[in-house]
Amino acid sequence: MSDSTTVSIKNQNKSAASSLLKKNIRKFMNNKLALFGLIVVVIMTVACVVGMIVGVDYNTPNLTALKTPPGGEHILGTDTIGRDLWARVLYGGCYSIFIGVFCAVMSSVIGAILGAISGYFGGKIDQLIIRISEIFQAFPQLVLVMMLVAIVNKRGLSNLLVIFVLTGWMTTFRMVRNEFMSLKGETYVKVCEAFGMKKSRIMFNQILPNVMSPIIVSTTTNVAFFILQEAALSFIGLGVADSTPTWGNILNAAKSVSVVTNQWWVWVFPGLAISLFVLAINFLGDGLRDVLDAKQQ
Repeated sequence: MSDSTTVSIKNQNKSAASSLLKKNIRKFMNNKLALFGLIVVVIMTVACVVGMIVGVDYNTPNLTALKTPPGGEHILGTDTIGRDLWARVLYGGCYSIFIGVFCAVMSSVIGAILGAISGYFGGKIDQLIIRISEIFQAFPQLVLVMMLVAIVNKRGLSNLLVIFVLTGWMTTFRMVRNEFMSLKGETYVKVCEAFGMKKSRIMFNQILPNVMSPIIVSTTTNVAFFILQEAALSFIGLGVADSTPTWGNILNAAKSVSVVTNQWWVWVFPGLAISLFVLAINFLGDGLRDVLDAKQQ
């Protein structure tokens, strides 16, 4: 094959990839809910990060402004001991979003690796990993997390991250395993095996890139799932330490009936932050699924 022909083929491939990218971007932009989700996620994340960088005072009580309703100096009011709720929602958002993103990414990495090994090799290795995943799935995930938190018997951010990652990889694992089992019989895989390519290279360099689209979509939606889990555990006192102002911990301060009825802003605004962010993440995940998943097109 001549050099000119090779260059022509490369240019055609680049042109096709560019055309597909433009088509996907156009399709995503036409999805109003997905675009809304992306805008909300970016705005809320940037606002929380800027608030942390600026160093908003989220922890100093103001005894002269206890239970102050929204307005004036305190945009969202103050909590039961006089701490500014706007600062706490901004600062807590950094922790909650970090927990969601970190746990979603790490659990997807573990699930993808185990799914690739299980789906490609099959046999006893597949059966072993399947049995391990079934043990984790024998319990509702929130119940399993509560059990592990109780066993560890220490509230902390690092412990919660480890527990979430250890209990959150099964969905990605099942999805990647099924994809590998269907793709390992493809011609390009057989050709790689015939040329003596290492199995690890075949798995992670040849097959895994073809499974990345559903993994990205799954990771995006798992961010919302882990944020909700953290909020649920913190609300019942099993999440991170009270000194860490996650959205769930802010809600934890509003458990008493008097606060719920008389200081509505203490629970309404952090609840709205959780609901809006989770809703936006779900809209974004649905939009990415429409664009990236060939089965949805």
